[in-house]
Amino acid sequence: MTSSVKEPVLTVFMLVKSTPAWLGLPADERFRMLREHVEPVLEAHADEVATRFYDIEFYSARVTDIWMWEATSHRAYQQVVEALRDTPFWDRFFEIVEILPGVLNAYGRNDEREAA
Repeated sequence: MTSSVKEPVLTVFMLVKSTPAWLGLPADERFRMLREHVEPVLEAHADEVATRFYDIEFYSARVTDIWMWEATSHRAYQQVVEALRDTPFWDRFFEIVEILPGVLNAYGRNDEREAA
């Protein structure tokens, strides 16, 4: 699920690994769990946080997915994480391997130049 937000202040790449508990669920159950637990969090913050989910298990053994978050503020991103921590997706169905925050084109902005 993605949404449009104003220009993000923060982009976060969350590297995650699916757990045997997630992989053991039938596909219909996985989608039901997403609708029940994740979609409400995303919808509640859709004006301030957009996300994209990338499957990478075809190319990596360390992580299976990358969840990319674009937020209009650090607080908005933090609220999404807090809400997700209250779901079975955080550390039960997915292990959070690494969180990589970044700022789009900060090098250009810091020098008051247009980014390449």
